[in-house]
Amino acid sequence: MNITFKIATSEDVEEIIKLCNLCFFEETNLDYAKKIFDETKNDPNQIYLIGLLDGKIVSHAKITVIPTIYENMNTYAILNHVCVHPDYRRHGIATKMLDEITKICLQKKCKTMELWSNNVRTAAHACYHHYGFHLDEAGFFSKQIMN
Repeated sequence: MNITFKIATSEDVEEIIKLCNLCFFEETNLDYAKKIFDETKNDPNQIYLIGLLDGKIVSHAKITVIPTIYENMNTYAILNHVCVHPDYRRHGIATKMLDEITKICLQKKCKTMELWSNNVRTAAHACYHHYGFHLDEAGFFSKQIMN
């Protein structure tokens, strides 16, 4: 499959939301997504990467680059909403996308990439393990502070 990758633009948001709603069983509102995208689109550390086949978005990942003042931690990236459309899985698209993400992270001088994924996505986890990600001992804590 001849997939190409690019950084998403405002025109891609609707297809991204459709893909993520499908892959993650979400119900993200398109107006909300467009608003947030427009607010962050000029931030070079907020990157939405999409994979295109015949002009159709079939994969997506959100990359957040976080520079820090801490030498051991340095600059790192958090990846989330990493997905491939169900009709296009098992064709190496996720691996090619992770290769592209790695290039971007290296250009941004990231020391590490961290990937956030729901526990139920076991097939995706196998892909991440195969790519060289490992499950850290640390837990991901969260606290809802707004409704």
